[in-house]
Amino acid sequence: MKTTLFVSALALAGVVSTPSLAASDHGSHGSMVAQSQSPSSNVMADGVVKKVDKAAGKVTLSHGPLANLGMTTPMTMVFRVKDAAWLDQMKEGDKIRFMADNVNGAMTVVHFEAAK
Repeated sequence: MKTTLFVSALALAGVVSTPSLAASDHGSHGSMVAQSQSPSSNVMADGVVKKVDKAAGKVTLSHGPLANLGMTTPMTMVFRVKDAAWLDQMKEGDKIRFMADNVNGAMTVVHFEAAK
């Protein structure tokens, strides 16, 4: 009798706690989404212009971490630019600060300024 009562209590505890676990799991997922869209994710990154390709509308940048894109390791990569006129303002060796985003599946510089 004691064993049956214990097993029943254990089963009931499992059933009662399962919805709360699911709710807390859902809640933490929601907070992760909110964190990825926080203003701190729009921090500008340091970069160095390696190549400007006006014909293709692209710039190659050596850059630091891009937190909003999940890139934690510095690397060199090609970006499209939001405004092709920006390419007239960039030349190889320039140090810039920029923000990039995934625009229609392409890594794109959406803001930049000369580094101070």
